[in-house]
Amino acid sequence: MLSLSPKAKWNLSRVFPFGLIWFVTAMVFLASDALAIGGNPVMEGGVRPNEGIFVLAGTSAFIMGLMVGTLEMIFVNRLFRDMNLWKTFVGKFLLYLVLFTLMVALLFPIAAALETNTSLWDERVGEKFIGFWGSPAFWSTALQLVFSLILCLFYAAISENLGQSVLVNFVTGKYHSPKEEERIFLFLDMYDSTTIAEDLGHIRYFEFLRRYYDDLANAIIQHEGEVYQYIGDEIVITWTKQKGLRNHNCVRCFFAMERALEKKAKRYQKDFGHIPRFKGGMHLGAVTTGEVGALKKEIVYTGDVLNTSARIQGLCKTYDVDLLLSEDLITVLGLDTNYELRNLGSLELKGKKEEITVYSVQES
Repeated sequence: MLSLSPKAKWNLSRVFPFGLIWFVTAMVFLASDALAIGGNPVMEGGVRPNEGIFVLAGTSAFIMGLMVGTLEMIFVNRLFRDMNLWKTFVGKFLLYLVLFTLMVALLFPIAAALETNTSLWDERVGEKFIGFWGSPAFWSTALQLVFSLILCLFYAAISENLGQSVLVNFVTGKYHSPKEEERIFLFLDMYDSTTIAEDLGHIRYFEFLRRYYDDLANAIIQHEGEVYQYIGDEIVITWTKQKGLRNHNCVRCFFAMERALEKKAKRYQKDFGHIPRFKGGMHLGAVTTGEVGALKKEIVYTGDVLNTSARIQGLCKTYDVDLLLSEDLITVLGLDTNYELRNLGSLELKGKKEEITVYSVQES
C-alpha cells in the first residue's frame, strides 16, 4: 500500500482545496447555464451542456484548481511575497490570466467537438472556436474564472495567516466546543537574540527572523508538527500525542531543525554576520483545546503543560544544554541508542510547587 510522507500529505492538504473550489464553482455555473438554456437556443459562442461536457468541465476545473494551488505553493506565493496587497493581486491576476487563456484555448475545441459529436478538426468546431472569443459565452466563462480565482486567493490568504490545520479545524468546527486532549509541546528559543537584534537593527533583524522561520519549516512539516505560536524569536511547536511519539517525531524534529540551520550557516554568516542557534524544552500533558475570542477567533490550548514546557526550556542555559525533556515524555518515548540521555534529577521550576525530573537529550 502506498504510504505518503508527512510532507507529501501536507502538500496535498494545501493543494486539494484549490481543486475542490474550482470544481464546485464550475459545476454551479454550468448547472445554472443548463437550467437557463433549457430548450432555448444556446447563447452566441456557447455550447449546449450535456453529460460529456459536465464531465469535461468538472475534470478540467479540478485540474485547473490543482494547478493554481501548486503554483501558489511552489512559485507564485514566493514571487509576490515582498509586495503589498494591491501589487500582489494585480501580479497574480495577470499571471493566471495567461494560464487561463491557454487552458480555455485548449479545452474549448474539445467541448465543441463533444457537443457536435465530431472530430477536433471538423469545420464546425473551428467556427465555434473563432466565434467564442468576445462572445457572451466568453464573458460568462471569464466571469467564472475570475470568481474561482478570487475564492482561491481568498482561501490562500486565510490559510497562510491562520495555518492549514487551524483553518481546517475552524471550518469543520472541531474545537467549537472545548475538548481535552494530550499534546506534546516544544518551546524553542533563540540564543543571543537580544544581541543579534541590537547588532542588526529592527528591519534587518526582521529579515533574519523570517529566514530563520522559513528554514525551520521543512523539518516541522516532515515530522508532523504544527506551529502554535511565533512569539518574537520564540516558536511553540505542538503535536498530538500519537503524532509526536510516532517514530520519535518530536525529538527528531528538534535535531532536524538544528541540521537545517547548520547547512545554511555560511549563508547566515555572509548575509547577517550571525548564525542562529536555539534551545528547547519539551513536555507532554493534557490541554483543553477550543475556540476563544470575541473580536478575533483563535484556537488556543490551556493547561499546565505549556507553562511547564516553557520553564523546562528556561533551564537549558543553566545546564548548558540545547534540549531538555520532562521525565513524563521520556518515559513514553522509549528513545533508542541513537540518543544519549542524562538525568539531571528533580528540579524546582519557577512558579511550580512540585519538582519535575528532566533529561538532557543529544544525538549519539
